[in-house]
Parts: sequence; C-alpha cells; structure tokens
Amino acid sequence: MARNVVILSPHFPPHYHRFWRQVREVGGNALGIGDAPRDALPPETQAALSEYYQVADMHDYDALVRACGYYTHRYGRIDRFDSLNEYWLATEARIRDDFNIPGIRAADIEFVRCKSGMKVRFAAAGVRVPRGGRVRTLAEARALAQDIGYPLVAKPDAGVGALDTYRIETDAELARVFATTPPVDYLLEQFVTGTIHSFDGLADADGDPVFMTSHVFSQGIMETVNDRRHLFYYSQREIPAALEAAGRACLAAFGVRERFFHIEFFLTPSGEHVGLEVNLRPPGGWTTDMFNYACDTDVYRAWAELVVTGSTRLAYERKYHCCYASRRRDIAYAHPHNDVIARYGHLMMQVETVPGVFSGALGDVGFIFRTPELDRMLDVVHFIHETA
Repeated sequence: MARNVVILSPHFPPHYHRFWRQVREVGGNALGIGDAPRDALPPETQAALSEYYQVADMHDYDALVRACGYYTHRYGRIDRFDSLNEYWLATEARIRDDFNIPGIRAADIEFVRCKSGMKVRFAAAGVRVPRGGRVRTLAEARALAQDIGYPLVAKPDAGVGALDTYRIETDAELARVFATTPPVDYLLEQFVTGTIHSFDGLADADGDPVFMTSHVFSQGIMETVNDRRHLFYYSQREIPAALEAAGRACLAAFGVRERFFHIEFFLTPSGEHVGLEVNLRPPGGWTTDMFNYACDTDVYRAWAELVVTGSTRLAYERKYHCCYASRRRDIAYAHPHNDVIARYGHLMMQVETVPGVFSGALGDVGFIFRTPELDRMLDVVHFIHETA
C-alpha cells in the first residue's frame, strides 16, 4: 500500500485538488510541496492536503530534497512522488532516483519529455512518424529542409504545448523563425495533413488501461495559439479499432505504468494514424472532468485507488460525447453568452473562465457540455462558434 504520496505544486492546475482529496479518502497521506504560502492556496487545495511544506523556489533542487527528507522523517518512506504536470517531469524523475521511488526515472525522460525521443518509441510501436530531426542552428535547419522539403513544422524538442511552434513554408520563413527562436534544440519535421485524434486514459501497474477513451480536435494547438482561433474537441463514444491498436502499442513501447496517458495521432486522409506526441499525464484543461461527464464515472478516485491501494474497480460506459468549445474575447459572436446558456444550458456541465496562462490554447471562456448524439453536439458547437 502506497500510503505517502508527495505532490509537487499541488495548487496548479487549480482543479487538481480533486486528485489529492481522493488520496486522503482512500487512506493515503497527500503531502504537498510548493512555493506559495499555505494560506495563499485555494481552500479546496488546503482541505485536500494532509500536510504542506513551503519552499522559496521550486527550482531549488536542494530545497526539494530537504522537503522530501522532512516528510520521510515524519511519515516514513515516500511511496509516490508526482505533480501530474508535464513541466515537472524531469524534476520528479530526479527525486524518484534519489529516494528510490517507483515511477518514471531520469533514464526515461528523453523518451517522454523530448519529441525526438518520442519518435524513437513511436517507431518501436510500429507507428509511422513524420520525417524530420533535431536541429539547433539555421544551417542545420536548412540542410534538413532541403532533404525533406516544405511545408515543415518547427517546435522545441522539449517544449510544452505549442509554445514557440511554427509552420514554415519557405526558406525565408525558416530564416525568420531561427532568427528569433531561443537557443535550444528544435525538432524540424514534415507538416502532416490530418485530423488530430487522441488515445487517452489511465493505465494500471501492469500497463493495462483501466480507463480509456479518445478525442477528436477541430485543429491543432499550434494553429489555435498562433492564429488565435477558438477550438473545440470532443470524446468519441466508440474508439476506432485502428486508433485503439496504435494506442495500446504505444502504451507498451513507452512503458506506461500507473499513469494517465494522452497520445496524439494525425488521422490522415488515407486513414493512417501518424504519431504526433505522447504525454504521460492527464490531458490538459478540464479533460479529466470530461472523462467523468462522458461516462458518469470518477477517474480522480480511480487514480487515487490505483496509486494508494494498487488496484481500482472502475466501471464505466461511454454514454455521451463530451465536448469543450472555447470562445475568445476578441472575436464577435452571433449569439451572446446568455443566449448560449438559455438555449443549451440543459446540456452544459461546466462553463469556465480560463486563466490567462491557459487562454492561448483554451480560449477565454470554455463551454463543457455533453449529448449522446454527435450531430446534436456539432449543432451546439456551431451555435457557440457562429460569428457575427
């Protein structure tokens, strides 16, 4: 039984208190480490934690070691260490190495944090990936572009989301991009035409999914952020067989154990699934809430049971398409907010004002709703997104 679960940055994202509360409810200690004063944490986060240890700087590794030492002295062995946040993957792995905690270790980070490493594991799973490679200088980028041709996509090899990610059509655009990018390794690869489909869920300690679903995205996050578009994405009630097969092969190739997963593919016009990237964490935004709404289940509880007790008896059925549709303040919409609620409020599960740090990808307001019928769902999206 994993009684002592140490949580890095438990107050971000704000709604993740749902995970920590469940750790306590199933019999574990939810032990937080963060840089904010305890009194500054949201009340829900304070109530969810068994104890909280404040550090002055989350990037001060020695301070994190001291915090873990304190918890070890007070509670005994640390059984799990996590944030469920992509930003801290490398830090978590280093702590796990130093305290001999199960989970992703430093030797695995290249394959789950760096996009070039992901391509290696996609290939091991038998999933095709776009042609490309890792570059740092304009000269290296030009040589690779000459080999594989335009259009191309350039993205930081260890980037998060679509930050500093670009579609490039010409040599001149390539030069402009590399004149302004930070001095880090970039992945430069073919642009793939297709719709993004994800394979999402929670795997047990043997790597078998105890929950799985899939989502279809109206466009990529790169286009959403760079072109300041609104977006929508929705869960499928039936996971296409080819997508599930590719997703399960990736779970094995990436060695996913006792973790959430969010695996993105391009579905090309020819029907092929091309690997995009793998995130071994809960999907972004409020997608974990969408898991629950689509299936009338509780994945927060399932994760906590899995981590603390080693197993979960999660029962679920994909009853609904659950959709997230965003709006931006700088777009004039045909139907005011109140009209959306008046017409479709009975389908709404949440309406969120998006924090600024997420608004580039998720818009300024997000409507989360569900309906059993796909056509009906798309009608609601059209009403929300119709412009004046």
